[in-house]
Amino acid sequence: MTEFTLTKQISKQGMQNMIIIPAFLRDKLKPKTLVEVKIKILDGAV
Repeated sequence: MTEFTLTKQISKQGMQNMIIIPAFLRDKLKPKTLVEVKIKILDGAV
């Protein structure tokens, strides 16, 4: 198991909010790769 911690701002594309995954993970995130995603809000914005 390989683990990375990413700290990202939420982006907006049209009506969708998004989290952009860094390019260095492109080779590790192939279709059908199982990942666990946890969201922790670090500031008071809701």
